Amino acid sequence: MSESSAFEPGVLDRDGTFYVAGHGGLVGSAIWRHLSSEGFTNLVGRSSSELDLKNRDAVFEFFSQVKPRYVVLAAAKVGGILANQTHPVDFLSDNLRIQVNVLDAALEHGTERLLFLGSSCIYPKFAAQPIREDSLLTGHLEPTNDAYAIAKIAGIMHVQAIRRQYGLPWISAMPTNLYGPGDNFSPTGSHVLPALIRRYDEAASSGATLVTNWGSGSPRREFLHVDDMASACLHLLENYDGPEQVNVGTGTDVTIKELAQTVARAVGYSGEIEWDTSKPDGTPRKLLDVSRLTDAGWTSSIDLEAGIQSTVEWYRSNLENVRT
Repeated sequence: MSESSAFEPGVLDRDGTFYVAGHGGLVGSAIWRHLSSEGFTNLVGRSSSELDLKNRDAVFEFFSQVKPRYVVLAAAKVGGILANQTHPVDFLSDNLRIQVNVLDAALEHGTERLLFLGSSCIYPKFAAQPIREDSLLTGHLEPTNDAYAIAKIAGIMHVQAIRRQYGLPWISAMPTNLYGPGDNFSPTGSHVLPALIRRYDEAASSGATLVTNWGSGSPRREFLHVDDMASACLHLLENYDGPEQVNVGTGTDVTIKELAQTVARAVGYSGEIEWDTSKPDGTPRKLLDVSRLTDAGWTSSIDLEAGIQSTVEWYRSNLENVRT
């Protein structure tokens, strides 16, 4: 079969069986909420204790029973710089196994439409900014998360190979830095924004007068609220069919220093901020070119300051259950 499938973008069947892999995570839970609000009546999810996606036999058994018509593959092992540096084998091996098992099982059991979710870390460390989709595989990766990036690149290639060999209209989307309700606020496993929210909220609560952050604060980052991401996923499933991955972001960025100041305002912290420049900064800038997504008819709608404020409120009201 050719790479161009017979699929024509359009509204998905709201009664079709829709499996959200990773439905309990930051992205998966947002996608679940959005699909529910959009009228999908047959959503399927399994926790990692119910279904270990690294277990190939279990994944194939699940697909043989459920036979989902639609799939969003949002399940992944994720973490910040420290976690990626400390456990690169886990980030490579776990993600490769999850992806291969789900994609192979979905292929065998007739999934019509699948969206694979990756990460903007797939792009070269010094890619021209804003980063276009065709920057993929044109330079060296950021070494602090290269194992995770390689796994996600493999997933993109897997989807493209399925399109070429079987003609299925499966697609990939690469989100920028995501945040929002359901995030991981662990001091050792979280990404920069939830880590800052926890650090500043604890400082404000304890009356601390100094907060120390990693790095110089000069790197620039783009942040997308996870509810916006969920909206973009459904939009792409209904409006996009192409072999190239699609960047999902806002098209704007801020410095980490600016981000920290915004978080400090949101939690009510008024003390001093210092930067530990002995710690790594990571990629100097990571802003996505979102013109392909815009051309497909979608743009973000949640302002960063408002999104951070609502995330702080969610964090404070869910402290007993939040991932820390």
